[in-house]
Amino acid sequence: MTDVRPFCALRPPVALAHRVASPPYDVVSTAEARELAKGNPTSFLHVSRPEIDLPFGTDEHADEVYEAGRTNLLAFVEDGVLVRDGEPHLYVYAQRMGDHSQVGVVACASVADYVADRIKKHEKTRADKEDDRTQHIETLAAHDEPVFLTYRAVAEIDALIAMLTQDAPVYDFTSEDGVHHRLWMVDAAHSTALSRLFAERVEALYVADGHHRSAAAARAHRANRGDGREHDVFLAVIFPHDQMNIMAYNRVVRDRAGRTGSSILEELAKRFDVEPASTAAPTEAGTFGVYVGGGTWHRARVRAGTFDASDPIERLDCQICQQQILDPIFGIADPRRDDSIDFVGGIHGSAELERRVDSGNGSVALYLYPTSVAQVMAVSDAGAIMPPKSTWFEPKLKSGLFVHVF
Repeated sequence: MTDVRPFCALRPPVALAHRVASPPYDVVSTAEARELAKGNPTSFLHVSRPEIDLPFGTDEHADEVYEAGRTNLLAFVEDGVLVRDGEPHLYVYAQRMGDHSQVGVVACASVADYVADRIKKHEKTRADKEDDRTQHIETLAAHDEPVFLTYRAVAEIDALIAMLTQDAPVYDFTSEDGVHHRLWMVDAAHSTALSRLFAERVEALYVADGHHRSAAAARAHRANRGDGREHDVFLAVIFPHDQMNIMAYNRVVRDRAGRTGSSILEELAKRFDVEPASTAAPTEAGTFGVYVGGGTWHRARVRAGTFDASDPIERLDCQICQQQILDPIFGIADPRRDDSIDFVGGIHGSAELERRVDSGNGSVALYLYPTSVAQVMAVSDAGAIMPPKSTWFEPKLKSGLFVHVF
């Protein structure tokens, strides 16, 4: 069973919440972060992307960058941009993006659960990214951005959260990306009740997004064990599986062989059933939207018997794409390191895929059918690792609305 703990959040006053809230560090570049934070000294990007306050060209992994993050965090506290709650709470965080709504519990998750695999993973982490997040966490002495977790929905937890969200929220604002955010502070008695329900009814949590942050939190705890600080946990927002929204994670390939669009379609037709399509996005698993330019999309359908439908990895569309398209046709054996492939989150839509191909920055765009939450859980339960760039969760969690300091 899982350990979900209340904590004393460091968070902005109501009047500043919409200005402090920022995108996660890993979905914006330094240049994008600098532009987003321009004219807003309270943007949390000054903590999560502190290189924006240093001279242009500063290495984002330089020691001075991590120190700048610490300095900015302390300044936010001193200036009242972030204020620490006086006693531990759980919090409820709701997001609405278009017709999609998700409501989760903000809590501290347990490093012990992570190590024991009661918090299950589906992604392989990179050492350099772990190093970066570990140094960031240790220098801040805080978990500043939450890990996105999910669990198999429990009716009693749903009912309690529904009751708690009948009251007026502490925060209620719409960010510039059109996502509506609300936050409720849960009183002590109901925080205890929620924690108990997770302990008694939730067998496992699953990392949806934030594998490097959770791995770094575990490393930071190991390195500082015994110093009396509360780093045996990490910040998380925990949503039930039936409220999760996974979008396609698409591919754009630059063909090193320089083949024409028609030649690429001919090559695909040797392995797939290919036909013109009226829409870009596939409507069922095992099909791919294909764009080689000219404003016309095609649909490529995988052939029966060409993959192991009983294997939780082999039946993933992203794995079929890798094994039947990227590797044999384009020679991309390791998409993590090959510079001839780009990954484009589904939030950007088909227009971005068309733009890249039509501008000459890609030879072919592949629109994938989204991975399901059930597939993510099946892979995690099997102790397996998903192919890179398999899931794109939306909406993203805003950073800066709650921070866990230790």
